[in-house]
Amino acid sequence: MSKVVYEIVEHDGGWAYRSDGVYSETFPSHDAARAAAIRVAREQKVPGTDAAISFETADGKWHEEQVDGHDRPTTEVKG
Repeated sequence: MSKVVYEIVEHDGGWAYRSDGVYSETFPSHDAARAAAIRVAREQKVPGTDAAISFETADGKWHEEQVDGHDRPTTEVKG
């Protein structure tokens, strides 16, 4: 199982949450950014439906697999 970490950081004259190097929109306060990160972290845990997916790897090969909609990551909000 994977883990998604949301970190609250100063960004673009305000505050944002960042995960894996990607920033959210900018919020006017640390509290607002943290609240948004908590909401997003909770949404990550909501199960979905099973699905067939296809994706291309870095070496150019295509793969198809069935994914379990209940295989959700753990989440953490820091900051």
